[in-house]
Amino acid sequence: MFAELNELLGVSVEKPEQGKFTLLCADKTDASFLLHHFLSFYLKAGCKVCFVALLQSFSHYNIVAQKLGVSLTAAKERGQLVFLEGLKSSNDVLFGQQQMGEASPFQFISGDGSNLKVLYEFVRTALSPVAAAVGDSWKCPVLIVDNLSVLLSLGVKLVDVLDFIHYCRVTVIAQLKGNLAVMVQSSADSEDEENELLVKALHHQSNWVLSAEGLATGYCKDVHGQLSIIQRSSWEMKSERDLLRIYQYKIQEKNVVFFARGMSAAVL
Repeated sequence: MFAELNELLGVSVEKPEQGKFTLLCADKTDASFLLHHFLSFYLKAGCKVCFVALLQSFSHYNIVAQKLGVSLTAAKERGQLVFLEGLKSSNDVLFGQQQMGEASPFQFISGDGSNLKVLYEFVRTALSPVAAAVGDSWKCPVLIVDNLSVLLSLGVKLVDVLDFIHYCRVTVIAQLKGNLAVMVQSSADSEDEENELLVKALHHQSNWVLSAEGLATGYCKDVHGQLSIIQRSSWEMKSERDLLRIYQYKIQEKNVVFFARGMSAAVL
């Protein structure tokens, strides 16, 4: 995890927030550092995590996590992490390699893309409380999806993606008092109307919106992008406005440095 980002969000591994929906947006840039941060943060915080990976493999995330001081392999072995590898599951369905009598969470890609019920049931089962072993007590359940926009690319209908997120919110946030973090691709000039409708719908449902975008001036070796952080006002405090903060950042080998716009050491 990245300590500076925790400070910007006002959170700590000692007492992670509960009941929060965080939307991660990638606008013409690689915002995967946000995923790596939240995955390592929640594991270090002692939360039970279900990670639905639609873009990258387990080995990819494990290599990065090790740089951040977390072993995904160890987390899986102790039952803290449930990792669904979408690339492998998709191949198993397409080439008929799943076990007989076992419904794959990615069964929808062999149909008309209108039924994410099995995927939802996978998430619900993974995060629902069970008779835990001695010393196996997690703080709260967390669902992370690495790129929800991929489901639209796989032919899933927009209404079904929104239904899936709705049921996940009800189960993970409302019932289990856990957290949800979802990444989507977003671009103001995108011609993908369905994806932009998805982004807008999730934006209104979220408590936090973290949007990473490339610099308008193009590539810079000392400033890699800009991060907008929106803290949504609660329904109870309708008189308050959403809080918007904007920072620029530089990605390092094992860290991400944030600074106010125009305040990079390279600029000064």
